[in-house]
Amino acid sequence: MKRFVLKQDGDGCGEIVSDKCTLPPPAAGEVEVRMEACSLNYRDLLMKSGLSASGGERDVVPLSDGAGIISALGEGVERLKVGDRVALTFFRDWEDGPFEMRYHTAARGGSCDGVLAESVLAPAHSVVKVPEYLTTVEAATLPCAALTAWHALMERSRPVEPGDTVLCLGTGGVSIFALQIAKAAGAKVLITSSSDEKLVRAEGLGADAGINYLKHVAWEKQVKELTDGRGVDRVIEVGGPGTIERSIDAVAVGGAISLIGVLTGFESPHLGLFPLVTHNADLSGIYVGSRAMFERMNSFLVQHKIRPVIDEEFVFQDSLTAYATMRDAGHFGKLVVTI
Repeated sequence: MKRFVLKQDGDGCGEIVSDKCTLPPPAAGEVEVRMEACSLNYRDLLMKSGLSASGGERDVVPLSDGAGIISALGEGVERLKVGDRVALTFFRDWEDGPFEMRYHTAARGGSCDGVLAESVLAPAHSVVKVPEYLTTVEAATLPCAALTAWHALMERSRPVEPGDTVLCLGTGGVSIFALQIAKAAGAKVLITSSSDEKLVRAEGLGADAGINYLKHVAWEKQVKELTDGRGVDRVIEVGGPGTIERSIDAVAVGGAISLIGVLTGFESPHLGLFPLVTHNADLSGIYVGSRAMFERMNSFLVQHKIRPVIDEEFVFQDSLTAYATMRDAGHFGKLVVTI
């Protein structure tokens, strides 16, 4: 069986190399999944550079997100059958309920093996059936980016509803899924980008207004103008230290900021937090979600027939090119590797 492995070099950074191995039969409670597609997230670049919060010290199969077909069952597996199309969960053992720190010890593609392989073994509790209307390639984009957006908008605090306004930062995987989910829920959506072309594409997906943050460096002022001075009910904050202060200035009274990404780095931001107090606003950390959330999200996707936005597909042997494309940050939506 062919696979890729993230080799640790001892200094926190890693090298991705192709490899071959023999996969044993699934143990009791496990399934074997013949992978058909995987997708990349910014976290995969962090893993390669040794900066991910869910990284480990041993060599691992990279990538958390993928989908395929069950090819074998271990003893005792009852809710699944050979031939089922499934996606794997990001946190292998977070099935339901509140997050616990122990789940970090089994984050796919980091602290345990991921999915960039022709076949993988997985506990049956860590896979989710794929919605029938989606292709397996489309389903491969769901486990991290889509579920993170769903968690932020529909699980934490109250669900987004008609009359709300959502601000999505950028046009990567999480933000584009957030745009699609928020619009399906009846909300107004504002979105930022450094590219007018990407803003036009986002408006084609339903965004109500786009803000070019190179032309409007103080983009929070544009947000206020577009909301008649009120601000937004939700912020999908993927920038981190370089954008969080502006996000706080953009949030409405009683609104919520979902802190998801660190695209601008890991430095401590220089900001005042008191506006959160005066606005009675929430700031929450969001790190993907549970299997139960994944299943609720899938029901919503089926109801609204939301299709993932895939910017580019790469064949298995060109996986390193997919990494390079992710690093260049020119994509819109998701990058996928087909197997």
